[in-house]
Amino acid sequence: MSMLDPNSINMSGYAIQELSVGQKASFSKTILASDIYNFAGIIGDFNPVHVNAEYAKTTRFGSQIAHGMLTASFISTVLGMALPGADAIFLEQNLKFTAPVHVGDTITATAEIIDMDEKRKILTMKTVVAIQDGTVVVDGQAKIMATKKL
Repeated sequence: MSMLDPNSINMSGYAIQELSVGQKASFSKTILASDIYNFAGIIGDFNPVHVNAEYAKTTRFGSQIAHGMLTASFISTVLGMALPGADAIFLEQNLKFTAPVHVGDTITATAEIIDMDEKRKILTMKTVVAIQDGTVVVDGQAKIMATKKL
């Protein structure tokens, strides 16, 4: 199941003048084994900890885990679909992977505006992905250009 927070969705996007520090948006999705297999096929990373459930049982994780970049990619969903939304240009992202995501975990990616350069139309955003119990699995910061015109 996937969903954007209805309070943060604006499919037409936001112009820089419509945004403010502290504004945030989220996207949630339950990670399925098929998501992991499809992602592996797209990017070519078939590490058995991701795609072989039997092998993954023998690892320190105890079961199959999602690719870190699959988990982090949902930050792009928040930025491109909700905040700032349409016409957003992803400029930069740093990531720290802090915990694994297992098949069946529901992740929530959240982006919050922490700084704005209105003249250059650049937002600095705190980006976090957490699983259903609140454990942060990805922590980072992004720079986004909000190019939408009023």
